[in-house]
Parts: sequence; structure tokens; C-alpha cells
Amino acid sequence: MSDSVIWFDGWAPLGRILIVGPVMYAALVLVLRASGSRTLASMNAFDFIITVAIGSVFGRVLTASGSSLAEAGLALVLLILLQYLVAWGQTRWSGVRRLVVNPPVLLHHRGRFQAEAMRRHRVTEAEIRGAVRKQGVGSMDEVGAVILESDGQCSVIRSVGDASALPEAMDHAPSPVAGADTN
Repeated sequence: MSDSVIWFDGWAPLGRILIVGPVMYAALVLVLRASGSRTLASMNAFDFIITVAIGSVFGRVLTASGSSLAEAGLALVLLILLQYLVAWGQTRWSGVRRLVVNPPVLLHHRGRFQAEAMRRHRVTEAEIRGAVRKQGVGSMDEVGAVILESDGQCSVIRSVGDASALPEAMDHAPSPVAGADTN
């Protein structure tokens, strides 16, 4: 491979990128709009995989001259369809939901860090304290619970009255709280 190919391989590849880029971008926007808001919601593991795969398809068709727009368009539609089918299955069957979505995990409760749950989910006390600060809570004494949600974000529930009660928000969780300390 000559140095000139590394730095500049002619105008045709650059022209292809200038044409294919906007076309694929428009196609991606249309497909995502047609697939609904769920496609762009907070990501679980499957959503993350789909996002990476869509980026891969987009990047490949943009830079590889051997990929046609039709192939890339079909790949995008297939990925969005798979994401839609999995999301549809989650709303109808708990088995699909358990397979795809991590349940919420109690990380801090009643003034105590839940060490085993934190270890299992690779969360440090510093990260929990940071999540508490981001919620504008000044002290861990004001915290009733910290929950690691399915999308990887931490929910901070302030203490209200009896901090020993499990937060009401957990009553509506899709499955039991994993890693809760019963002490």
C-alpha cells in the first residue's frame, strides 16, 4: 500500500461519503421516528447492542465502497424491527422481560450500604455518594434508599418519616429487588 492511498485515495470515495452520509442519516432518522419513542428511551442491554449495531451499519456503509445503500437500509430496518419485537415481547411476557431487563437493585437502605449488591454490580460508595449529590441531597442521613435502576442510573429516595420502610417506588418494580439486605 502506497503512502498516497493512506492519505488520499481519490475524489470518488470522498464524493461517496458526501452523498451516502446525508442519505443514510435521513434514513436513520426516518426509521427511528417510525419505530417510536421506545427505541430512543433509556437503554437496557439489548437497546445498547442495537445502538452499537446501528452505528456499525452506518459507519460501514459510509466508509466501505462494497456496501450498497439498499443493504444498509435493510440492515437498519432489521435492527429496528428486532428492537421493536423485543420491546413488544417485554410488555407481554415476563420471561422476555427478565431475559432483557436487569431488575432494580437496592444499593443503600436504612443508612447502610448493601455491600454484596454493590460488589455484584461493581458500584462503589463514592459513586453512590455522587448520585446522591447529583440529586441535590446534602447528606446520606437524608437518604432513605439508593436504587440501581435497569438503565444503570441511580435513583435516590429521600427519607420521609420512617426511613426503615422499603421505598414505595419499589412496590412497582418489574421484579423483586435483587441484592436487598434483609438485616
